[in-house]
Amino acid sequence: MPTYVISMEEALWGSVLVAITMVIHGTGMFSILRVVRALKERFQPMKSYFGGLSLVILSSLLIIFTNVLEVIVWAAFFLFQGAQPNHSVAMYNALLNYTTVQAGYLPQHWHLLEALLAMVGLLTGAWSTGILYMLAKDFQDAQLRKDDPGAPL
Repeated sequence: MPTYVISMEEALWGSVLVAITMVIHGTGMFSILRVVRALKERFQPMKSYFGGLSLVILSSLLIIFTNVLEVIVWAAFFLFQGAQPNHSVAMYNALLNYTTVQAGYLPQHWHLLEALLAMVGLLTGAWSTGILYMLAKDFQDAQLRKDDPGAPL
């Protein structure tokens, strides 16, 4: 097996893909928070159990959509570079690598991208979890206040 050396091309493309992913994620998370705030203001006060839970579910779906969009960017790059045989395989491998560490599906000269995709998946997953935690906590606190208005939260 030949010695693997990270190339400048691989490092540059990896940096560009990580930056694109973070821009998509940041924009997506900010947009989700704005949508939730707008819905809360529009339907104020949205204190019903199902209304609050609906916001958490909607946010979860939007977070998943944002993450899938990020994976599509990586899969498209792999496909356009000829590193994957078709779009289905490219998407499948990129999605698996984004959520866990699956390695060995790219040609050797793109191996760094497998590691970078796993790292960016961890970063965006943590960010998504933070947003979802914040929204779920707001929902839970509102429900607890409704049950006991005098209780401090």
